[in-house]
Amino acid sequence: MDSNSSVAISNDTHSPDVVDNADLTPLQKHAAFFDRNKDGLIYPWETFKGFRAIGAGIPLSAIASVFINVSLSGKTRPEGKFSPSFPIEVKNISKGKHGSDSGVYDTEGRFVPAKFEEIFRKHAHTNPNALTSKELSELLKDNRIPKDFKGWLGAWTEWKALYLLCSDKDGFLQKDTIRGVYDGSLFEKMEKERASTHKKV
Repeated sequence: MDSNSSVAISNDTHSPDVVDNADLTPLQKHAAFFDRNKDGLIYPWETFKGFRAIGAGIPLSAIASVFINVSLSGKTRPEGKFSPSFPIEVKNISKGKHGSDSGVYDTEGRFVPAKFEEIFRKHAHTNPNALTSKELSELLKDNRIPKDFKGWLGAWTEWKALYLLCSDKDGFLQKDTIRGVYDGSLFEKMEKERASTHKKV
């Protein structure tokens, strides 16, 4: 995998600077977790490794790596330039925002607290600080923009994957967990907890 990575990277004519997490927006921090070597580019194999690191199975990780990189690479590349290795540029990730989303990120990738709270005010009917699967489906339906099929698919994929990986034993997706996705802290926490569990075993 490493040898393939070096070949793919060398074929890209554009190489962004190394990413400093302290200077990133919340959306960039969210994406930067998958930039495993912190060079500012996320390749499909890095997306795969990132999903595996947070506990996703091989099938989900493989599907996610293809779907995410193919969908976002062109949008985040300089001038939309195509690259056969489908890298995503962390610094331009806000350009990959799709429609039919919650609006918790603004157009620059900054966190909007009022929009975050609105999710639970409108859809958390069972528990004020969590969402059930049914409530999540209600949220997705409520956010749909007419005929925005790509946006529907993007939102459905993101939220359902999050629910699959992070809902608790009672079927709730907790507010703190969702907040962690938006501020970029959840994935690192999940990776550390998973690594700690493996060490104990």
